[in-house]
Amino acid sequence: MSGSAQGEPAGEAPSLQLPTVAIVGRPNVGKSTLFNRLARKRQAIVEDIPGTTRDRLYATIEWKDRQYRLIDTGGLEPDATVGYPALIREQIDVAMTEADAILFVVDTTTGVTPVDEEIAELLRRTDKPILLIANKGDNPEREELAVEFFALGLGDPMPVSAHHGLGVREVNDKLLDILPSIAEHEDAETLRIAIIGRPNVGKSSLVNKILGESRVIESEVPGTTRDAVDTPFTHGEKELVLVDTAGIRRPGKVEKGIEKYSVMRAQEAVERCEVAIVMIDAEDGLIQQDLHIAGLVLDSYKGLILALNKWDLIEDSEENRQRYARRILSRVKFVPWAPFAFISAKTGLNVDGLLDLAIEIGEARSVRIQTAELNAALRDAVATHPPPATGKRQLRLKYATQTAIRPPTFVIFCNDAKLAHFSYRRFIENKFRDRFGFEGTAIKLEFRSRSD
Repeated sequence: MSGSAQGEPAGEAPSLQLPTVAIVGRPNVGKSTLFNRLARKRQAIVEDIPGTTRDRLYATIEWKDRQYRLIDTGGLEPDATVGYPALIREQIDVAMTEADAILFVVDTTTGVTPVDEEIAELLRRTDKPILLIANKGDNPEREELAVEFFALGLGDPMPVSAHHGLGVREVNDKLLDILPSIAEHEDAETLRIAIIGRPNVGKSSLVNKILGESRVIESEVPGTTRDAVDTPFTHGEKELVLVDTAGIRRPGKVEKGIEKYSVMRAQEAVERCEVAIVMIDAEDGLIQQDLHIAGLVLDSYKGLILALNKWDLIEDSEENRQRYARRILSRVKFVPWAPFAFISAKTGLNVDGLLDLAIEIGEARSVRIQTAELNAALRDAVATHPPPATGKRQLRLKYATQTAIRPPTFVIFCNDAKLAHFSYRRFIENKFRDRFGFEGTAIKLEFRSRSD
């Protein structure tokens, strides 16, 4: 696909072998705007508030039949030792370690600042190729101001306007010149897992426990994670992609601005994943907001695991597990097929088992049922419980076929789809589940009239 750039496609993971580019710079110089421009989608949150981007964001960029992985980072404050700036500094250190090349973004409207000079000093110590990006060069006068950045000793500054897209093609062309080629490897099917839940239930702690590093900032302050962060990793021999999301609040509680965007990102993460892990605070128990979040997963026809976190604070006995399971099942009757996991993101209790369960659900979402077996199950269901009559008319089921996977989708042809009551649809779904499994994933049933 020549002359184009695109964000990471839904349902696919960036290859672990792709060369990587990190965007760094002080706060509010336009790093996230450049990230979005290169990815050609509004993936990073963009606000005129310094420090809006806290965690690292990833996207796969395709340009002139080549690909690279792009990392956006929080605004770097080199002397930070405490608080969010220090955490952001740690994130950038990791990103710079991962990167094969670095885009150092500066602001032509402010000129060289002391912080720019400190960042340049840090970057000069690396052995990575660096492109100096003089952003906000919206007119010839500002482009001329880019000359000032020669003083940073990092080569020729490239004037761009990320906001207007000026100079971005040249940045991509230059990156192709300095990035290593992609190592040849056999593509493996990947499973995308989203970790979702209300704020402060331990989502980022679970991500860090799974990855074995501080990939996402942890804090006891609700709302610390603002963006969805996609991270490829392996579990056993399986390639996975982990999506950590901002906590989802009830719509009435969502504040305007950054938190609003964060909720949107979390909902988009559900759309892009195959399996969603809904984290529930075991101490608080299931609350109405948890039900709302599980409903988002059901509406998107995804795989679902209900993970009771902080189980290390509860006496781990079979009696307690059964008691909690009964209590939750009584309130999540709309997803009776969703399995439970009793975990501790803090201690790592059952985290490996959680990933094994997610992989099993991913495999269940890819199952195809032979048409003959499907219709045998349909005949048995009708024989057990014939469709009820509606007035003088009765639903007659003719034939069933599976039309898709991920989610498993079945079309059932009948005399009149309007006669298929919700309760009977649920009955047929349950019979299919009894016969073929599909534990942990939503399935889609479409009743189609003969006239259609």
